[in-house]
Amino acid sequence: MNTKGTERISEQGANEIKVETVDIQSPPGENKEPRMENVGVVHLTHDGSSSGNKGGVLAGAADAVGKAFQATKDAISGSGPGSNK
Repeated sequence: MNTKGTERISEQGANEIKVETVDIQSPPGENKEPRMENVGVVHLTHDGSSSGNKGGVLAGAADAVGKAFQATKDAISGSGPGSNK
């Protein structure tokens, strides 16, 4: 297999590795030739220390869900910021 790749830093600061390779797909059934197709795959890795986003996208989403849940809980119970209790 002949695979080659390039590496660069994207505009967003992510390390981008592009690999040119071959996708081999075997159709179901007997005595059928596999299909070969040239494909490009891009791998993005983000350095948490340079982007300021420790933990990545899922950690940020989990934090936002937690804050929304707490705000809803406070609104229902009447406690939290802005309440007179």
